[in-house]
Amino acid sequence: MKVLVTFAVEAEFAAWRRLRAFNVIDYQGLKLRKTRIGAAEVTVLITGVGAQAAAQAMDLMMRMADKDQYFEVCISSGLAGALCETLGVGDIIAPKELIVELKHADLREERLEVDAELRRLALGQGAKEANCLFTTDEILVKASQKKSCASRAQSVDMESFEIVKAATAWGARSVVIRAISDAATEDLPINFNLTLSAQNQVSIPKVLGQLAKNPLALPSLIRFGRQSKRAGVLLATFLENYLQDLAGHEVAKGVSEVAAR
Repeated sequence: MKVLVTFAVEAEFAAWRRLRAFNVIDYQGLKLRKTRIGAAEVTVLITGVGAQAAAQAMDLMMRMADKDQYFEVCISSGLAGALCETLGVGDIIAPKELIVELKHADLREERLEVDAELRRLALGQGAKEANCLFTTDEILVKASQKKSCASRAQSVDMESFEIVKAATAWGARSVVIRAISDAATEDLPINFNLTLSAQNQVSIPKVLGQLAKNPLALPSLIRFGRQSKRAGVLLATFLENYLQDLAGHEVAKGVSEVAAR
């Protein structure tokens, strides 16, 4: 069984990389890592931050995928923000459906559902249901922004909708497994929308530039870094257990039978 796991940035993947050895593969600018967990051959893709970066990275993965590299399962992973107060930092979520706002269409939003069986397996491992995840085109910096979206979803990220949409177009079964990095009631310490590089990664020089404008944000930034790191560690442990369970579960047999048709 071939599994693709995506993260937006290296920092989200760092804790899992410390848990096990991954082989490094370079493909036209894509940052790929490979490992094997039981019967699962796992490829990790770093997409970059945002829907556009995720769509481009997934498109390139689709172009490189031949019959021997076809992914049967796709997991959109990494960190997410809470939109409801019932979710706390470090909680692992497995939403049932994803929504994205359509800015230039008659419909207000588009919806997708993840694979029900893959999600049930995540819930059985202890993930919280958090039924709906909202994929936005910018980081929600203020608690007031999160509150304005809370009636539509329980959590928010910037990549999952495009990842699941692309994977579904391949015929892969998809699930979202993410860890909460910031609570619904907290502001982020700086505007991370202003810290992204041309490669859609967080730029340290730009972070320092934001701090230079507001030195008082440093303690909050350090605290946010620590809680994000903790969320990443919890996510890494969850993914390790989830993939081991998936590799030996009836779900894997179903995946293999579908791929063989």
